Amino acid sequence: MITLTNISKSYGRQILFVETSAQLNPGEKVGLVGPNGAGKTTLFRLITGEEEPDEGVVSVPKRTTIGYFRQDIGEMSGGTVLDETIAGSGRLGELHHELAELEHALADPERAHEMEAVLERYSHVQDEYQSHGGYELEARAREILGGLGFAQDQMDRDMGELSGGWKIRVGMARVLLGRPDVLLMDEPTNHLDIESILWLEQFIRGYPGAVLLTCHDKDFMNRVVSRIVDIDAGEFVSYTGNYDNFVHQSTLKAANQEAAYARQQAMLAKERRFVERFRAQVAKAAQVQSRVKMLDKLDLVEPPRRRRVVEFQFRQPPRSGDDVAELKGVGKAYGPRVIYQDFSLMIRRGERWCVMGRNGAGKSTLLKMVVGAVEPDAGTVRLGASLKVGYFAQQSLDLLDPKLTVLDQIQETFPVAAQATLRNLLGAFHFSGHDVDKPVRVLSGGEKSRLVLAQMLYDPPNFLILDEPTNHLDLETKEMLVEALKDFEGTMLFVSHDRTFLRGLSNRVLELRPGDGADVPMEPPLVYDGSYAEFVVRTGGEAAGVHR
Repeated sequence: MITLTNISKSYGRQILFVETSAQLNPGEKVGLVGPNGAGKTTLFRLITGEEEPDEGVVSVPKRTTIGYFRQDIGEMSGGTVLDETIAGSGRLGELHHELAELEHALADPERAHEMEAVLERYSHVQDEYQSHGGYELEARAREILGGLGFAQDQMDRDMGELSGGWKIRVGMARVLLGRPDVLLMDEPTNHLDIESILWLEQFIRGYPGAVLLTCHDKDFMNRVVSRIVDIDAGEFVSYTGNYDNFVHQSTLKAANQEAAYARQQAMLAKERRFVERFRAQVAKAAQVQSRVKMLDKLDLVEPPRRRRVVEFQFRQPPRSGDDVAELKGVGKAYGPRVIYQDFSLMIRRGERWCVMGRNGAGKSTLLKMVVGAVEPDAGTVRLGASLKVGYFAQQSLDLLDPKLTVLDQIQETFPVAAQATLRNLLGAFHFSGHDVDKPVRVLSGGEKSRLVLAQMLYDPPNFLILDEPTNHLDLETKEMLVEALKDFEGTMLFVSHDRTFLRGLSNRVLELRPGDGADVPMEPPLVYDGSYAEFVVRTGGEAAGVHR
């Protein structure tokens, strides 16, 4: 059991924790929630010993192993994906590579004079390696990497070929392979597609150790955790159950506190009126003094702390023609890998297509062909009349000017808009107070995504094309975005791994099924004329080839 007792922690004037306590029990799966800046990452660092509390005690039992997955994975060596996964997996990884080095030493004639010492060390390392299941290590590493979306041939490729997002998956694989007693996971679903998220859900549910995680995927939290710890104004507040249960309990608690506060305020007003009215009357002096003393001793009920949500009325886009986009006989390949073959699709006004498919199926390629960023090898892509296209992709973040502040950036985009309106817009996307004065260059990925989406939706296009718009967005921003887009009268084509987004917005589903070389042949894409929720009920699958 890990315990934090009467913890206090601050950075200058920023107070994170005030004499608060929490515990993590063996085998328990706990979700950690709280607004940005509440101290979630600091709590992880206190548990790992990277930081110390200002006051209080963090107690971690001896020999308890802790694995910490974070978004900043640091430098990795230039070996293969498999080697890097094993090397960073903890003690077993160290033994694995030491065995390999000792085997080389045994085969090296120039080290014959060391043979006795090398053999003795080899025997010792081999015993420890075998006793901890080391000879299954490579098989387990491949299983975990496969679950996180790596094809078998990718596992044997050089790490230098990977993008940042795929390197983060390797970082996660290392932590999972190490099988620590306690798993700390900071936003594990950020760079995963829906297939990998579903695999990770199953992995964590069956994990024997304790897990403490932060996550912006509500479905993931609901299926994985059995308790929520909310960091609320410097305190750890524990709620039994999953995320939905936490929302219900915390809402009920706030309502009860609001009612108790209102009752007490009404009583206080009544007593103060009595005191003021009869303060000068000798006959009432005893009663007045009694009530004054009662008021002085009264424990005041605090009003519930509310996380402020800014409402913003988004405009409706101009009407487009009925036929928005038509793909006819489209073919696309990258070298020997065929992504599309004689593919046709008609997108009509008001339709909201979610595009599904495992990693590499061609989801982003489809969106790029529709916007004209990529040309098909065969066939045609034709856009309809009166279209104003808005395209969001991770590359969109690079179009922001790093020299400007958040407010300057949006004022430059909409120079004639009233500043009050733009501030309200930014508030709806959780840029409040001094946040609007932050330079764009210091914004996180999630903050940049929020800013780009704010710019796009202030003057909305009538054809929205969104490639993973919810990456890095917190739960509140996601829910605000879904609510805003529910009333959107244009057309949508989007890729997302967030099931709240998929359920809330889609009314058409396109599942891409490209096959996997000679073993699994390409199948025609599946077009489903209904919502994602209906698709899941009909097929039993929440993602391509993944069944519940």
